[in-house]
Amino acid sequence: MDTFAFHLLMGAPQGGAEAAGSAGFLTSIIPFAFIILIFYFLIIRPQNKKRKDTERMLSSLKKGDRVVTIGGIHGTVQNVKDTTVIIKVDDNVKLEFLRSAVSSVVTASKEGKEDKIEDKSEQSSETGKS
Repeated sequence: MDTFAFHLLMGAPQGGAEAAGSAGFLTSIIPFAFIILIFYFLIIRPQNKKRKDTERMLSSLKKGDRVVTIGGIHGTVQNVKDTTVIIKVDDNVKLEFLRSAVSSVVTASKEGKEDKIEDKSEQSSETGKS
């Protein structure tokens, strides 16, 4: 497309005022660029960060993690497969969910829980001694 047809479509004056028409075109683009920049920082960037955090959490699932599913079911991870996770809900109840159905990890594996219990027992024994 030649410049004459472009300026005719854009409504720019013909002839010697082509420089003024291109300056008007740039000033009309700046608000749109500003709006796109705002959308990026307020919507797109935080959503990408949240998606990456969720992917990192799902890839680090391991046996013994206490989790909550998107349906609100609380349980302990018993087995981790490629696309699914087996969650123990009660003594004799195990359910298989897609990895994407896990919404959050409540606590780390059982080893971390035992460490917390040991710390509390050490503190209570120290307070009983004094």
